[in-house]
Amino acid sequence: MGVAGARDRGQALPIYIVVVTGLLFAALAFVVVGMAGATRSEAQAAADAAALAAAREVRDNAFLGTDFLALKQGDWEAILEGDRLGVQGACGKALAFAALNDATATCQANIRVFTVTATTNGTVGKSVIPGSESVKGHATAKAVIEPRCSLQPDATPTPSPTPSPGGGDPGPPASLDFRCKGGAVVTLDPAKPGSLIQLARKLFSVRLTD
Repeated sequence: MGVAGARDRGQALPIYIVVVTGLLFAALAFVVVGMAGATRSEAQAAADAAALAAAREVRDNAFLGTDFLALKQGDWEAILEGDRLGVQGACGKALAFAALNDATATCQANIRVFTVTATTNGTVGKSVIPGSESVKGHATAKAVIEPRCSLQPDATPTPSPTPSPGGGDPGPPASLDFRCKGGAVVTLDPAKPGSLIQLARKLFSVRLTD
């Protein structure tokens, strides 16, 4: 009886070792999956930040060098629709933000739409799965600039200054009122527009999109 029991234990030992080894490998593989997910999350964070930075760079410089006194109604309609926005400096800003997040990036800039694909500099690392030490995280993000405001129906764009009948200086230019999302009203004095960045941020928003 004792001999039979010892023989049974001897036969069960290899099976036990195989089962334990399989469970250990599965556990390590699960850890690798988690590491890969973390690496991709890092790539997504870098891509999101870079795309938003590109859009904000364009939005914040929307009125740089603008002569507000020369703008007509058609000009304002085009501006408020975002048709006058450019792309200069957008991708440079995107690449800089990707680098801050330990990633490289490619960037495509169109009017109001900025797409960035980021690749992490780091890898998943060595693991039980061959080749994981060379696997990097990849992710793509897209940011858009959205118009927030329109000219109020009774708003009159700034007219060109004309001399008064008495030959004196022309009167002050009329101010403009913009009706924005949420019911807010933004008033602009074309002669004294104030902070151009703050004006751009009131008239346009930036967000990520699918």
